[in-house]
Parts: sequence; C-alpha cells; structure tokens
Amino acid sequence: MKVEQLSIFIENKSGRLAEITALLGDTGINIRALSLADTSDFGILRLIVDNVETAKSVLKNHGFTLNKTEVVAVEVPDHPGGLSNILRALDTENVNVEYMYAFVEQCGGNAVIVFRFDDTDNAIEVLKRRQFSLLSGERLYSM
Repeated sequence: MKVEQLSIFIENKSGRLAEITALLGDTGINIRALSLADTSDFGILRLIVDNVETAKSVLKNHGFTLNKTEVVAVEVPDHPGGLSNILRALDTENVNVEYMYAFVEQCGGNAVIVFRFDDTDNAIEVLKRRQFSLLSGERLYSM
C-alpha cells in the first residue's frame, strides 16, 4: 500500500513555508502530515495532502520545484516500543529506511509512521508478512 507524498524544494528564506501553506489552504488542500528538512541554502518540505494532483498543479504554477514520491504509512499502537518493533523487523529483513516521520492520530490512540524505503515493494511485503497495519492512501488522506 503506497501513499503519494509531495517533496517541495524551497529556498531557505523567511516566508517561503508560509507562502506554500497559504497557497494550499486557499485552494482547499488539507495537509495531513509534513516534514521539513533544511540546509543552509534550501529545504525539502515533504507533504501528505488530501488532493495530491491539485496541490502539485498549484505549486508548480507558482514556480515551486517538486516531485511526487511513494512512501508507506504504518499504523502502530502509541506506546513505548511501537516504533522499535517495526524497525527491528525491517532490520532483520535487511530493509533500509531512507527517512521517516510520524504523527499521532489522537491522544491514547495510534501513531502513524511514514517511511521512505530504498526498496518499497520489498518493505511492503515484509511489513505485511509481519502483520503490521499499513494504511491506504485514501485512509491517510482523509484522516
């Protein structure tokens, strides 16, 4: 179960993040999850949104450089060791995690961890075989 994520390259200067979120908000795009990594010159904003194609079009029309990548969202119980269980299973199967970020659905509920793998199809098979709960894009976009 792959989920579409937008990766937007932004200059590391004041107001750029606000500009992106305003463009999306004004278009009715809801951000479901995000991660921001930066260097001294630029940042990479990774977004899961409820309407990927519209968001992609709006951002490109406003001059942003972006690409669409596939990630995997895994739902885990929100308690100590939840993440560790997944990472141990992936490590045992030699699955490499390129990056990840997480959010909590609701207090006391489940956490959702978004993974980017070097071999997404293999990672999905490992996670399914180990009976981890993978989220569909539709479910994640509507959270």
